[in-house]
Amino acid sequence: MEIKKIETVVDHRCILGEGPVWDYKQNRLLWVDIVEGHIHQFTPSTQLFKTFSVGEMVGAVALSDDKLIAATKSGFSFIDLESEVVENIIDPEAHIAGNRFNDGKCDPAGRFWAGTLPLTEDHPGGALYTLKPDLSVEKKIDSVSISNGIAWSIDHKTFYFIDSPTLQVVSYEYDKETGSLANRKIIIEMDAIEGFPDGMTIDTEGMLWIAHWGGWKVARWNPMTGEKLMQIDLPVSQVTSCTFGGENYEDLYITSASIRLTQEQLQKEPLAGSVFVIRDCGFAGMPTFEFGRKETSAF
Repeated sequence: MEIKKIETVVDHRCILGEGPVWDYKQNRLLWVDIVEGHIHQFTPSTQLFKTFSVGEMVGAVALSDDKLIAATKSGFSFIDLESEVVENIIDPEAHIAGNRFNDGKCDPAGRFWAGTLPLTEDHPGGALYTLKPDLSVEKKIDSVSISNGIAWSIDHKTFYFIDSPTLQVVSYEYDKETGSLANRKIIIEMDAIEGFPDGMTIDTEGMLWIAHWGGWKVARWNPMTGEKLMQIDLPVSQVTSCTFGGENYEDLYITSASIRLTQEQLQKEPLAGSVFVIRDCGFAGMPTFEFGRKETSAF
């Protein structure tokens, strides 16, 4: 199919842009710059762009009533963008100085799932955790190198997960009531020439949209067959994540990074670190899950 115009959302470049979230309550896009410790918000209807500095690295945010739930360098926190107040909750890795949180999302039962990685990115010293609505924490997956993409199938029975250096997407049987995972399977295996799988989202047809770090693209993959269905080429190499937003969730938003690019590379990709949008992209996503709020039915 023909892909429509790729636009930049706002004239701003992140060092490590990640974790786009569509806030349907305020019709705005949220995303983070992990290493800068910034939470960005952009409202398309007014073109308002605002930035809140958390004061430390922030890996991911998700919706939680009138606040955000976040995974930061010092653990899980509530963040109020209006009052600019950060309320620390718990740090499951307080004993590990060399780790930080990375990608995270809420599940259909209102738990916040977020994973860690070693700052050196050279060994499987991270893990995937869930913060439950009662603010207790449970470790879900151990020995993770770079915890990244997270998604749930549209029937809420399967959990999808990416540990980037493995070049794989894996699935687990997921129990919505307990949050338990079982029967790990490798469902997608990529060639290194594709780049590393990073953040991902899912569309209304149950297909996975995966950002390819070092691959200059976002691609749509079939989790049942492991087949790449299509790709959208981008003017930046370090593509980090994607989500659907807009009134009907038909606009595809894509984040990127400029970190560790040389001056020569930056000259070749001056938009590195930008957030892109493809309006009315031909596919649609679904509202994001929220912390503490249980979905009563699947899509």
